Amino acid sequence: MDSKLRRKAILASMGVILLVSLLVLYNNQDTGGGGQPSGTTPPRAEETQKPSDPGNNGVVNGQIGDDLSAFLKDDTFFDPEVNPILEAAKDNASRLSMVVTSVEKDLRIQIVDTEGELVTGESFFVKLDGLGEYKDLDKDGVIYIGDLTAGEYYVELMPMEGYRVPANETKVRVKDKVEYVAIDDISLLLLTEDDINVAEEDTAVADAVADADETEIQKLQKSTANSRVGIDVSKWNGDIDWDRVKNAGVEFAIIRAGYRGSTTGGLVEDSCFAANMRGAAASGMPVGVYFFTQAVNEVEAVEEASAVLELIREYELEYPVFIDTEGAGGNGRADNLDPETRTLVCEAFCRTIANAGYTAGVYASRNWYNNNLHTQKLENYCIWLAEYRSAPLYQGYYHMWQYTSKGAVYGIAGNVDMNISYLVH
Repeated sequence: MDSKLRRKAILASMGVILLVSLLVLYNNQDTGGGGQPSGTTPPRAEETQKPSDPGNNGVVNGQIGDDLSAFLKDDTFFDPEVNPILEAAKDNASRLSMVVTSVEKDLRIQIVDTEGELVTGESFFVKLDGLGEYKDLDKDGVIYIGDLTAGEYYVELMPMEGYRVPANETKVRVKDKVEYVAIDDISLLLLTEDDINVAEEDTAVADAVADADETEIQKLQKSTANSRVGIDVSKWNGDIDWDRVKNAGVEFAIIRAGYRGSTTGGLVEDSCFAANMRGAAASGMPVGVYFFTQAVNEVEAVEEASAVLELIREYELEYPVFIDTEGAGGNGRADNLDPETRTLVCEAFCRTIANAGYTAGVYASRNWYNNNLHTQKLENYCIWLAEYRSAPLYQGYYHMWQYTSKGAVYGIAGNVDMNISYLVH
């Protein structure tokens, strides 16, 4: 917690104390300071002794003293070094704790305050028994330690001026293998676009566009007994009138939940995700979601899946949760993965989603499936193909086909991706 946050906590405590005192003063004026209320019996002489009368021990009408606003004249009342209540508030505001997780032979140590929020802006140190100290170099409140041997360790948060750290070491277990289960405290890592440089981080490039030909269909198709027509959207589609979209004949939507930054690797929520999910739900539109990956290993894939599970937990999904594996302009942190590693990333994401009770899937272009993935290892998941021509050339099996990125539909300004789903509900 930085000094600004500590000041806010202290001022909040001061405000509560002042409010309570003023309420007591106001109540006393209403009941004992403005004359004798009508319909009451005047007090006897012995009941009207002044505060200085020793026979009443300084008590008048149940109150000690007759000036309840005296604290306002006390220059030291709001001094946290003198007032024990404010000192206690200051002490509580500066307390820190650690949230420690392990996915596979690693530790992620998150430094949080009493509200469970990450404490940023400080270069915290932790000591891992037998291995030395590790520093939060980027001051984001998170220290990641990789390449550890599985087993039990003790972690100690080192003293930092202005903060109170745990007095004892924390015992943790480093996992030997990925377990493909959601990370409970992933919400601490979720960012908004206000936290990042969007131009550098949100840089997905649709490979299918370069592979399109003149037969690309750009109109909303008709559903059949075995297919449904839909769209996929993100913040790039702006504000959407979901009622108009549904009335135009769209039968489902796949909504982007977020993405991993192409440069820093931060987990970022799509700025229109919540609005799109609420709007689609209000219109009765069935939805699924997708997440643009820049994971470089299975651990990061589990993080991405965990982020999606956190984002969708309050919504109903009728369509799958997809990992969107595309390039990021050639300079993305995951652009140069070999097919085996990229396939492991997709598998780890999908297994984590499936273990949470959702249907999982993979989105990619025809060229991406053919050249950058081992598709035979993904056959247990929903395959969403992007290929912009009248009939796909892709030879593998697929469950959903994105047939254009140049569609138009009432309720959305500009172009929109259009799809045919063979997952008939």
